[in-house]
Amino acid sequence: MLDGSGAVLLLRAAGASLVIDAAGPVPRVLHWGADLGPLDPVAADALRVTGAPAVLNNAPDVPRAFSLWATEYEGWAGTPAQEGHAAGSATTPRPRAVAVRHRVDGVDGDGGGLIEIDLVDEITGLRSTMALALDRFGVLAVDVSVVRDEALLDATATAAPYELDALRVLLPLPERAVDILDFNGKWCRERSPQRGAIFSGTHLRRTRRGKPGHDSPFLVVAGTSDLAFGTGEAWATHLAWSGDSEYVVERLPEGAGAFSSVLGAGEALRPGEILLAPGDRYDAPTALFVWSGDGLDGVADRLHRRLRARPSHPATPRPLTLNSWEAVYFDHDLDRLSALVERAARVGVERVVLDDGWFHGRRAANAGLGDWFVDRAVWPEGLAPLVDRVRSHGMQFGIWFEPEMINLDSDLARLHPDWVLGPRAGLGATARDQYVLDLTRTQAYDLVLDRISAIVEEYGVDYIKWDHNRDLSEAVSGRSGNDRPAVHEQTRALYRMLDALRERHPGLEIETCSGGGGRVDLGILDRTDRIWASDCNDPVERLQIERWTRMLVPPELIGSHLGAERSHTTSRRTDLSFRLIVSLTAHAGIEWDLQEADDVELETIARWGAVYRELRDLIHRGRVVNADLADEATVLTGIVAQDSSRAIHTWARLATSAAGQSGRVRFPGLDAAARYSVRIRDEFGTARRHQSSDPEWLAAALTAEGITLPGSVLGIVGVPLPTLAPQQAMLFDLVRVA
Repeated sequence: MLDGSGAVLLLRAAGASLVIDAAGPVPRVLHWGADLGPLDPVAADALRVTGAPAVLNNAPDVPRAFSLWATEYEGWAGTPAQEGHAAGSATTPRPRAVAVRHRVDGVDGDGGGLIEIDLVDEITGLRSTMALALDRFGVLAVDVSVVRDEALLDATATAAPYELDALRVLLPLPERAVDILDFNGKWCRERSPQRGAIFSGTHLRRTRRGKPGHDSPFLVVAGTSDLAFGTGEAWATHLAWSGDSEYVVERLPEGAGAFSSVLGAGEALRPGEILLAPGDRYDAPTALFVWSGDGLDGVADRLHRRLRARPSHPATPRPLTLNSWEAVYFDHDLDRLSALVERAARVGVERVVLDDGWFHGRRAANAGLGDWFVDRAVWPEGLAPLVDRVRSHGMQFGIWFEPEMINLDSDLARLHPDWVLGPRAGLGATARDQYVLDLTRTQAYDLVLDRISAIVEEYGVDYIKWDHNRDLSEAVSGRSGNDRPAVHEQTRALYRMLDALRERHPGLEIETCSGGGGRVDLGILDRTDRIWASDCNDPVERLQIERWTRMLVPPELIGSHLGAERSHTTSRRTDLSFRLIVSLTAHAGIEWDLQEADDVELETIARWGAVYRELRDLIHRGRVVNADLADEATVLTGIVAQDSSRAIHTWARLATSAAGQSGRVRFPGLDAAARYSVRIRDEFGTARRHQSSDPEWLAAALTAEGITLPGSVLGIVGVPLPTLAPQQAMLFDLVRVA
């Protein structure tokens, strides 16, 4: 670590750079965006000299600053970095940097690095640290912590506990960032994009569900007017946190220092949730920031590469998985499930997961949560006969839990009614006939952890599907004799439990599910191996849900299952070939009663399973790309090998269009200087067309040999694609031959 006080500090990696001016009371951002290369003293001085704005009329008599800890003291009238008070006092924080440390990595400093800033504030009595780490993929992670320092509590700072109301990370945006893209949604329609202009004022997205929620903003992007999947600049942020959160994009008339607007994120704290007495510490969730000059696909690529570089990232091939939920629901019966296992083995399944319904008193969704032991009324010999059947075929065994929840109709609730998370004045309404178990209570935490661990130990469980089916409403704990808000501590308890299970059972894999896609964030993914993107297995919905989920999460961490012909959640009927193609390009699985499938269908599913095993190394390591199409009824999305040697692209149609055909469609991500053998994988069945005949070139692509085309034609000029009937898809397999 080198002392960087008073210097212009540079971090750069993968074509992105961050420049900080460490002079002044609090360091400020001079540049966040495209790589500027190594900075010589002249360029560094030029950035600093041009970093101050004009002094405006009817404004402070000095240039307004916008620092990394933005306050009113600097003339910033927008959302501040910090909010709080000590018994109604200490409301005007004035942090000042007392130490700055700077480290660069790589050759010529192009491998990222770290800037760490220590600050003290005599007004609030807080000593703080902000760490800005740019990894080698160009992703900036910002971590902030504050400690109430008794040595600072003099006549200026009151000794009353400091109530921290907000601690945000805010970064400035240039004038050319004119649009906002974020996400909305609901159960079975998660991550639905919404886009609009950055207007003056505050665009605030706050979640108060005790988890990110099905309507989570997920990833908030500010972009240039030409932002699309493959074009434009993007500045994005994601809060790696599984509790309440907030995201802000803000523009004031006077701007933000020399910049135009602001992008930020932080934990959404509830009143009285964080009270800092002397010596108490608060660590804010990690806020991630990503700049891309290659559109939205560039943002996704940086995030995917960061995740794949983690030591904890799954390294083994993702097994073809069968989940029992939509096959049997609560109707657990050894003979029926054994028959399902036999059919699963026939089509090449490698992991079987027993979903909800196996534990004490669980015949429907209104009882049993909290009683995590096998129901001997249904399983008189325990789960061993089923587990043995699964393992006889060389398959892994997984099981479902919902550890953070409790039914009042359970032995646990009857024995410990005070363990339900909620106010002493009385509980509010149930959701899915359940409440939340207060895991901030040590006894409740220990009991649940030990019971889960016992099941894992007894049956050699390879995999847990970890569910969370309701919001945390009125999430207060009475463990200390008062109704203290507990979302923050409940989330931390969840993290500790997941970490403890992984430590006790090395090799155990965990899937995070929250009524489907209600808890998709990089905080939970630091401790789990897969997400369930949505409870909706309807491929029409799923195609779009997963397409946008891949903005943050790489395909190998997204569970994607083949469902029944008639969707459980939408009642829409779709062809088997469409369902198979949509569920292929992630971590593929099956959630269908295979006993309903005839021999022809089973053979088709077996071929699909073989194609998944053939392609999964590409699917789970490749770069995700999306074509920018004028027709929103069509989708072309692909996964391209990192060296562009192979790619698969899915061409799908969701509905009819005014246009009769699509014209020349460009396949993104290919090497324009190469030639590719192109063939259509029709092992799953032939896609129905809404036309008389295919484009001429397609006939050769439908043969086993395929057709060889230049990458420039495929990726720059584009090729005409068939007009598919609605709810049909084709899978193109492209292999570089020269």
